[in-house]
Amino acid sequence: MNDTPTITASEIQRMISAELSPRARVGHTALLLVASAMAVVIASLWLTEPSLPLRTQVAFGLMTGIGLSWVAYSVWVLTRRRVMLAGHRILAARMAVTFTTIFVLGFLSLGIFGSMGRAAYAAAGTGAVMLAVAVFMLFSAHRRFAELMQRRLVIERELTPSSS
Repeated sequence: MNDTPTITASEIQRMISAELSPRARVGHTALLLVASAMAVVIASLWLTEPSLPLRTQVAFGLMTGIGLSWVAYSVWVLTRRRVMLAGHRILAARMAVTFTTIFVLGFLSLGIFGSMGRAAYAAAGTGAVMLAVAVFMLFSAHRRFAELMQRRLVIERELTPSSS
């Protein structure tokens, strides 16, 4: 007796079409444009103002790197033509966790060692909320990936002829 749920061809087609949605393509294209604009503006400021304090130069360098990372991610997703695969979601969530952690740690260090005081702690608090959302999204992406892998195993078992 086979206790695994049967997946029909129409369900497989529905899953594939949901993964390749035009809305996701538009979203990644918007990410590409916004991240490119951000990186160009910050890099332009950074390169045209050589007399900036060291911490500002470091911050501009980090922000430019973050913007270029999102550009690379969106180009990678758009060129693969499978926009919303679970692996893409995991990668994006990991990037978000990494970048928001840098943000929180940066503002905490400015609050502790710098002269920004309360403003730095307020920014770190806002960043902590963003970090919590990013961590939640990472866990959701991993859960979705596990669900898809389970479905894949079910389909492979159904397609493999039994040897009885």
